[in-house]
Amino acid sequence: MIWEYKTVKLRTTGFTGGKLDELQLDATLNALGRDGWELAAALDTNEAGGNSRDVVVILKRPQAG
Repeated sequence: MIWEYKTVKLRTTGFTGGKLDELQLDATLNALGRDGWELAAALDTNEAGGNSRDVVVILKRPQAG
């Protein structure tokens, strides 16, 4: 099977970061799931002091054709 991948980056909020809009994440993942994307991995990027700045999700689905 051949896979295709999609990377989505969501910015956190707050003065020092770290606050993720969970409703936005749910809506994004649900919309992509309806298009056949499956979550493969999730991670965060950090700024000074270890605060999360971005949440990165990597999705995959079988490549058509």
